[in-house]
Amino acid sequence: MCKIQQNNSPKEKGRRKIPVKEAVGLKLAHDITEIQPGEFKCRAYRKGHVINPDDIKHLLKLGKEHVFVLNMEPDEMHEDEAAQCLAAAMMGDGVAAAGEPKEGKINIIATRDGLLKVNKEALLQFNMLGSIMCATLHDNTVVKKGRVVAGTRAIPLVLKRAVVDEAMSVTERFGKVLGVREIRKPKAGIVITGNEVYHGRINDAFAPVIVKKVQEYDGEIVGLYFAPDDEDIIRQRLAELIEGGADLLISAGGMSVDPDDVTRFAIRRLGVDDITYGSAVLPGAMFLLAYLTGRTPDKNQIPVLGIPACAIYHKTTIFDLILPRVLAGEKIGRTELAALGHGGLCLNCAECRYPACPFGK
Repeated sequence: MCKIQQNNSPKEKGRRKIPVKEAVGLKLAHDITEIQPGEFKCRAYRKGHVINPDDIKHLLKLGKEHVFVLNMEPDEMHEDEAAQCLAAAMMGDGVAAAGEPKEGKINIIATRDGLLKVNKEALLQFNMLGSIMCATLHDNTVVKKGRVVAGTRAIPLVLKRAVVDEAMSVTERFGKVLGVREIRKPKAGIVITGNEVYHGRINDAFAPVIVKKVQEYDGEIVGLYFAPDDEDIIRQRLAELIEGGADLLISAGGMSVDPDDVTRFAIRRLGVDDITYGSAVLPGAMFLLAYLTGRTPDKNQIPVLGIPACAIYHKTTIFDLILPRVLAGEKIGRTELAALGHGGLCLNCAECRYPACPFGK
């Protein structure tokens, strides 16, 4: 790995420092920014601009007693060229560069609605190289098309090509740094369990919450049943929803350890695979996630989500963290649910601002 030793002397390799009054006819080595506090920040001069006599007064007003002109070696790259190469190396599916680089920086945007996936190990290795950097939004952020999801730049004006080559090799070894996965529109089947609701002793509060959150992803509700605390009936209702075309099953209630809470046993009897009960998230510790294989025409797995009672009392729970990941095709198991412990404690703010908060991140 090649590390650039930066030198700010007038003879710095890769560029020459020229008094501005002697720079007429020369090409600028980099963009020059103009800032008016509280008003604007813009590019006053573009890299490659040929300085003319009329520019001298303006440059001096911007505080430029000297300007830099390029004096590059064959094994060096200008910051803008490097930024384009870096962005191309790190981008996976669903993202693209947002226009041309400016001052060695280029933004990366989502090219579709979906779930941002950040390869954190690749990002770390990329940023460990020095002389280059990339900053992203949090992994698993739901984004809209056109949103800026990352920015990358070359830090010095001129850097060795070997650094850029090493950055590209990082993505070859660890994979692309980021991409946006499409979130499918689910056909959800819902079963609300509990004798107290089934027999009309209390009004149900689960259905409005679950339906609203499914519809936020343009999902369709193919069926909604209420069931008593009976394993056979709960299993039967779930099976009927599959027959009705559901490709996502959600069962709410009956997820605690009380003797009457049998929902998770009914889900197990449905014939699910990879069942995981319990998550490292509050609210949502008694969450359940399982997969049912081969019950759809395309033989894809049907995710089965068991939602605990916290979904009634808290605006944001484990359900909000897992639903988009499941709909983006991610396989969630014990490891993924355990990893949510770091950042998995809701602050119970008086006004919930999720997702603009640390919960789940």
